[in-house]
Amino acid sequence: MSKSVWLGRARRPVKLSMIGFCGVALLLYVWLVAARLTDPDTAIGMHEMIRPEGRPMVKLMLATLAGALFFTSLYLSDFKGDIEPARKGFFDIVSLVLSRAAMILVALIVLVMFYEVVSRYVFSQPTLWANELSLWLAAFVFLLAGQYAMQQRSHIRIYVIYDQMPRWMRKASDTLSVLLIVGFAFALVWGGFNDAETRFLRMETFGTAWDPPLPGTVKPFLLIAIILVAVQAVSNLIADWNREAADLHADEIDEVEIESIRRTLEDRA
Repeated sequence: MSKSVWLGRARRPVKLSMIGFCGVALLLYVWLVAARLTDPDTAIGMHEMIRPEGRPMVKLMLATLAGALFFTSLYLSDFKGDIEPARKGFFDIVSLVLSRAAMILVALIVLVMFYEVVSRYVFSQPTLWANELSLWLAAFVFLLAGQYAMQQRSHIRIYVIYDQMPRWMRKASDTLSVLLIVGFAFALVWGGFNDAETRFLRMETFGTAWDPPLPGTVKPFLLIAIILVAVQAVSNLIADWNREAADLHADEIDEVEIESIRRTLEDRA
């Protein structure tokens, strides 16, 4: 097993919790499907899943899914990707956990769209919720991906002038960049807080047949995401303060991909 990134001895309990929550979620899903087949009139469907009031089974299912997502993200964050830089900043762990959650959501989007394609073109029974659920999940993926890109230093940057600066000027430029990010985050939160609060408190919905609370959840999370990005930018500044400029923007070499290409060429030869 690969070396633990940050969980250490807690990796095994987290893994067991992940398996437990995923197992319970799977059992509940099987139970819901069986109930829908045996008693369609009282069965719980996707319409009821986003309206848990007075439905304890729906609340249990949502809580189980949240637990499965949380512990799976924790567990996966304890593994370092082949081209991921080593964790250095004080906020990197949070970003890595959330990045794994985003990766899981991408897989869920694929499953949802696959289900929709099969339902529509094989059984001629398109759903009312697949497209909106995909949009809902994709919104969170988009926001979380920005934070992960910040932690990985993967945002587009141009170093033509930066590389010519003396070290003190590079630090000043980095500090100015982070201050601009923090200032933008502050302005966005300041200007959007009241609107986000209003949408969240009334849990504003999408106005469609399925009618998910997409505006009531995405708008508040947008403000949370920009705060997380700003904190990650500060974390990067502190972690990179004494690093050389060449180390900050050197292209990462994906040795795994290079080896795969080499083997492919050898097989064709």
